[in-house]
Amino acid sequence: MHTTHRIIYHNAEELSELADQSVDLVVTSPPYPMIGMWDDLFVQWDTDIERALANEDGPKAFDLMHRRLDLVWKEVARVARDGAFVCVNIGDATRTIGSEFRLYPNHARILQGLQSVGLNLLPDILWHKQSNAPNKFMGSGMLPAGAYVTLEHEYILIARKGKKRVFSTSGQRMNRRSSALFWEERNVWFSDIWSDLKGTGQRIESHGSRTRSGAFPFELAYRLISMYSVKDDLVLDPFLGTGTSIQAAISSARNSIGFEVDENLDSLIVENMETGIRTGQERIDRRLSDHRAFISGREPTQHISTPYLFPVMTAHETDLYLEVPNSLTWLESNRCTVQYEV
Repeated sequence: MHTTHRIIYHNAEELSELADQSVDLVVTSPPYPMIGMWDDLFVQWDTDIERALANEDGPKAFDLMHRRLDLVWKEVARVARDGAFVCVNIGDATRTIGSEFRLYPNHARILQGLQSVGLNLLPDILWHKQSNAPNKFMGSGMLPAGAYVTLEHEYILIARKGKKRVFSTSGQRMNRRSSALFWEERNVWFSDIWSDLKGTGQRIESHGSRTRSGAFPFELAYRLISMYSVKDDLVLDPFLGTGTSIQAAISSARNSIGFEVDENLDSLIVENMETGIRTGQERIDRRLSDHRAFISGREPTQHISTPYLFPVMTAHETDLYLEVPNSLTWLESNRCTVQYEV
C-alpha cells in the first residue's frame, strides 16, 4: 500500500483546497490564546487584538483571539466527513495584564467554538505534562491567600461530526479490523488521564522562523490517529507547525494534509516527514515487542493473531496488522508518497 502527504502554506481560516466532507480525522494544536509567544501571530490576524493588549483589556484580547480560531473550527466542520473525529490539544493560559493576574480558560472557549459549528462534544483527555520545575506554585510561597497553583496539564478535546461512523462494506470492515489496537494499548490510551507522555523540545534553531514551536510530542499524535481513524484515512492538521501530525500519519499508514502559515518552517517539516519512515519502523517494532512481553505473562487465550501467529486477548485483535513504512518519494516540493512493506 501507499499513502500521500501534502503541506499547504497559508492561513487555516480558509481550507479552500479541501472539499466538503473529505477529511476523516483532525488532529491539531492551535496557537494558544493569551500565551505571549503567540501574540504576534494573532495580531497579524486582527490588529484589534494589539489594541486590546495595549489597553490592558485581557478579556477583550482573549475573546478576539478565539474569534479567529472560531473561523478555523467552522472550516473544520465543513471538511469533516460524517462520523469524523476532531482532536484539539490546548492548554489554558495564566497571564498578568496591567496589574491583574487571571486564568484564561482556552479549553472551555474552544469547546464552545466546536459546539457552535455543530460538532458533538465527547469526553476529553487530560494530558499531565511531566515537569522538572522545583516550584509547584506561583506567588507568595508559604504565605496564605497570595499563591496560585501551577498548571501542569493540557487538554485533548475530542468532538465528532454527527453520529457514530458506519463501516458499511466488507472491505471497510476488514480495514477497520486490521487497524485495531492491542487490548493492553486500548486500556491505557482510552484512559482520560495521560501521565506517561513527556513534552517535546520547543526551541527552533536556524530555521528563520519563530524561536519556539509549541509542538506536541509524536506519541500524542500517533495515539490519536490510531484511536480515531483507520488505515488509508485522511488526517488534517490546520495548524501544522513542525509537522508532527504528518510524521505520525506516515508512521501509522494514514494519508495526511497540513496547513501552516509560516513558510520558514518548511525545511523542518520536510525533515520530520522524512524521519517518519524510521520513526514508524521503530514505533511498530516497539508495539509488537511490548505486546509479546505483555502476552507472555498471561494465561493462554483462545485468540491467535492471523498475521503474527502470537496470542492476543480478544477476537478484535486477530486481524490487527501494522503497516511498516519503507520509503518516501517526493512528487512535488510540498507533496510526497510513502510506500509500505509488502
